[in-house]
Amino acid sequence: MTGAPAITEIAPAKVNLFLHVGPVRRDRLHALESLFVFTDDGDRVSAAPARDISLAITGPFARELAPFPIESNLVWRAAHALKAAAGVSEGAALTLDKRLPIASGIGGGSADAAAALRALCALWKLDISEPALHAIAFRLGADVPACLGARPVFVSGAGEKIESGPRLPPLWAVLVNPLVEMPTGPIFRAFDKRYPSPPAPDAARTVAIATYADLRDYLQNTRNDLEPFAAARQSSIAAVSEFIAECPGALLARMSGSGATVFGLFTSAESALRASRRARSKGWWSMSARVASGGSECSGGSRAR
Repeated sequence: MTGAPAITEIAPAKVNLFLHVGPVRRDRLHALESLFVFTDDGDRVSAAPARDISLAITGPFARELAPFPIESNLVWRAAHALKAAAGVSEGAALTLDKRLPIASGIGGGSADAAAALRALCALWKLDISEPALHAIAFRLGADVPACLGARPVFVSGAGEKIESGPRLPPLWAVLVNPLVEMPTGPIFRAFDKRYPSPPAPDAARTVAIATYADLRDYLQNTRNDLEPFAAARQSSIAAVSEFIAECPGALLARMSGSGATVFGLFTSAESALRASRRARSKGWWSMSARVASGGSECSGGSRAR
């Protein structure tokens, strides 16, 4: 099958501006409250016409995925799930350009799956409802539905409840990873051991953040409940957080998700880029990018051709 161009979607890095963790639900997933934002850069997922589904993995972090069966990759699983749900007869030649470190707390696998769903919706010209697409996404992973639109969203439940987030002033994020993997399971188990019966997570909602001072004040009343447990497992997380907090122009330094990536929020691209370069000079992985204002789902708001 030839002639039709490939569809390429950015799978942006996901940042938890806060993460409040509650008790384990009956489905064994934790109740959560979080505000997700997304950068305008990250991995890339491309889909080209083909008879069958295939997946090639390239990029700086492809080697880290090599030991795992291709069938376990969320891009592969997303393609097969959407194909089955929509009754599609065609295939797709998929390529994942893996630019974000794995097991790093910035939603790489979830964002990859969401990008694959968007790319395939466009490639296969699917007319699928938002609830149906979200249902497919949630079966792939709790964070995948929120990654579909790549815009600021409040996330609750175990990830299935999504509400529009606040309009934010222009922001740039610096992501820094000390190049240590941080598997999610052990961090949650450490949290559960310390808090066997935590209260329901508090909802840190807001309707308007007009200024940087508003944002700083708002985030001061939030936290990442998993950060102390990740820092206890890897002391480099605290070192990265202290480094970012001391960078000129930093509004906030905090771990994202279950780690080990720490993010900083900045008010200009220049200050974010300087901080990212300084982080790389220390031997850490880092990127700087603008915080995305939003996008669309199957319409491919973050599409790159």
